[in-house]
Amino acid sequence: MAEAHQAVAFQFTVTPEGIDLQLSHQALTEIYLSGLRSWKKKLIRLKNGVITGVYPASPSSWLFVVIAILATMYMRSDPSMGLIAKIQEHLPVSQSLSAQCQTVVSAVLFSTLLWFSLIFTMRMCLKQLLSYHRWMFEQRGKMSNTTKVWVALVRIFSGRQPLLYSYQGSLPNQPVPAVKDTVKRYLESVRPLTTPDEFERMASLATQFESSLGNRLQWYLKLKALWASNYVSDWWEEYIYLRGRSPIMVNSNYYGMDFLYVTPTPIQAARAGNTLHAFLMYRRKLNREELKPSRVPGTVIPLCAAQCERMFNTTRTPGEETDTVQHWQDSDYVAVYHRGRYFRLRMYSSSRPLSPREIESQLQRILDDPSPPSPGEEKLGALTAGDRIPWAKARKEYFSLGVNKRSLDCIEKAAFFVTLDDDKQGMMGEDPAASLDRYAKSLLHGKCYDRWFDKSFSVVIYKNGKIGLNAEHSWADAPVVAHLWEYVLATDSFQLGYNEEGHCKGEVDASLPRPQRLSWDITPECQEQISQSLAVAQALADDVDFHVFSFRDFGKGMIKKCRISPDAYIQLALQLAYYRDRGMFCLTYEASMTRLFREGRTETVRSCSNESCAFIKALEGGEGVEVCRRLLRQASEKHQNLYKHAMTGAGIDRHLFCLYVVSKYLGVDSPFLKEVLSEPWHLSTSQTPVQQVELFDMVNHPEYVSCGGGFGPVADDGYGVSYTIMGENMMNFHISCKHSCSQTSSHKYGGQIRQALRDMLQLLCPDQREPSRTDQSQTKKDL
Repeated sequence: MAEAHQAVAFQFTVTPEGIDLQLSHQALTEIYLSGLRSWKKKLIRLKNGVITGVYPASPSSWLFVVIAILATMYMRSDPSMGLIAKIQEHLPVSQSLSAQCQTVVSAVLFSTLLWFSLIFTMRMCLKQLLSYHRWMFEQRGKMSNTTKVWVALVRIFSGRQPLLYSYQGSLPNQPVPAVKDTVKRYLESVRPLTTPDEFERMASLATQFESSLGNRLQWYLKLKALWASNYVSDWWEEYIYLRGRSPIMVNSNYYGMDFLYVTPTPIQAARAGNTLHAFLMYRRKLNREELKPSRVPGTVIPLCAAQCERMFNTTRTPGEETDTVQHWQDSDYVAVYHRGRYFRLRMYSSSRPLSPREIESQLQRILDDPSPPSPGEEKLGALTAGDRIPWAKARKEYFSLGVNKRSLDCIEKAAFFVTLDDDKQGMMGEDPAASLDRYAKSLLHGKCYDRWFDKSFSVVIYKNGKIGLNAEHSWADAPVVAHLWEYVLATDSFQLGYNEEGHCKGEVDASLPRPQRLSWDITPECQEQISQSLAVAQALADDVDFHVFSFRDFGKGMIKKCRISPDAYIQLALQLAYYRDRGMFCLTYEASMTRLFREGRTETVRSCSNESCAFIKALEGGEGVEVCRRLLRQASEKHQNLYKHAMTGAGIDRHLFCLYVVSKYLGVDSPFLKEVLSEPWHLSTSQTPVQQVELFDMVNHPEYVSCGGGFGPVADDGYGVSYTIMGENMMNFHISCKHSCSQTSSHKYGGQIRQALRDMLQLLCPDQREPSRTDQSQTKKDL
């Protein structure tokens, strides 16, 4: 109980001589330093709030305006055209001030109003500039004069050295597309997937919807777009994520992997020490808004940073009807799981963050702790892996009072969750390909009870020093988490490093209190509910079929030499592979961001198009090379056009989704919307781009490459595919499906993807050498 006593600031006992009051100076000092740290953060937030609030101007520009106005008045000129005199007449303290003071005060007030007006004007101008998207549809390398002028104006109105959230007030609102445009694009997208009779029926439903109910629903949606920051995002978060009652493990959460070929240290506690310290460094930059605003790669166009706000100190809380996302301003500790026990590990001492070596020492204490888990504690995390309603009821019944509530609060309010895993993972052993598959499954679901799936993200540190990350999806999308993960991996290896023995660098403060073990009182009834949730989660996890591989025959460098978009190339390869695997086309989902707009999240690119189907039919039907090559390029151009429309707010699915939500609020049924929203995505895909290429030297250190991340299958009879383009010569793929579906196989589909990638390159660039057997065997060896 030593940890509990250290948390007490004072003790008192009643004696015959009176009350004996004993103060703990160490505890009081800690309280003082903790408060000091909190106030420092508040002042930093206040300062950043002022800087962001007046952006694209700067606070110092106010002084410049004041001096300029006073200088002109000194020159016997009135820049206010009489407004300063009017202000002077209505000053409430005019009788207590001299005439000269009244003039100065009036001039300062006028200058301040003028300054705010200029800020508002600049912000509106920047907002209008950022609403221009024609630049995206111009041919690469052929920028129009209009776009050149636009780029120059964006640079001028963007100011200098913006903070992370500086652009938030200047980002445009996401536009609501016209109903007729959305319906037209939808019908075009389903044309290759339906028979003539089915298409005629759907076209009839669409026409009826467009001419009647659609306009009524659109009116409400436009009203929301005028009032809300984003007409999609809040409904998307609530109805797609938080109202889902099925397990979020596998179905919603996703993961990120460690370096593929390198493990910086085999010491588990040491790797955890550097990793956790790197997370703290990122959070410090995030709180201070020192991170550079994300931009569209290769441009000056900013992306919305709103999703970053809930990265740390956030959890998803279960409810019987809907979950909620809770976020706390600050947390000075992390929750740690090891061998069925939960610990509270403070990450600060005397208002300073612990050094990597100190974190390593503290985690080693947890690893060396021989105490067994209390009854029901070991598999408690299974509640977060099972169905949401049983977890909500159990939380209300068993974790709303006493020691259970205090321990649960400790986990939910932690900065993030950490699992010290006893397994070894990574690309290793005699069958490295199979080991990657196991690694992916471990990160996606683990043992179904050794992750806290409700936390914004959980960090997993394996026994052999490999690490990984599992993230909850409702609060943010994968690119936001990937940005964090890139920083952590780079900081761990290239900035913090390890000593010759593999331990973290630095010294250890021997007076640090031991990590605090969390206590639980879990009743037999609660243990039964934990077992039921675990059974549901285990069945779901066992059904996941995963395959991860690196494709190294060629990469985006070779694809770009063929004058084609790498993303379009991969999407067409996925379509071709699916057709060869299943003998049919399917509705295909590719995630696209809408962060060009305020609080934007994602939009769907319907990658299966008339053009892609025409190319695949021609290729598989034995058409001539020139015909297939021409159709491939047309399909690529069509895909790029679809992607650009999705990014610029002219997508299909989010608009139809919101129209459907409005129809439910109004209590009206739409056969068209009902059918659209019930269509399954048999192929769900997503690219995870490398955003901070400056952190990794792919030329001199090609071994420091991450394998990216992945997610579970969306449909029971479909595939989930995540891919990452690494450098110029490598592409990583994560494929998931379900064993229970006899028509799908992740390894078989993976083989089809490899062959499709090679066949398309041979079609585009026939002079390129086909991979020899030696090359292919070397590739298999590398896997």
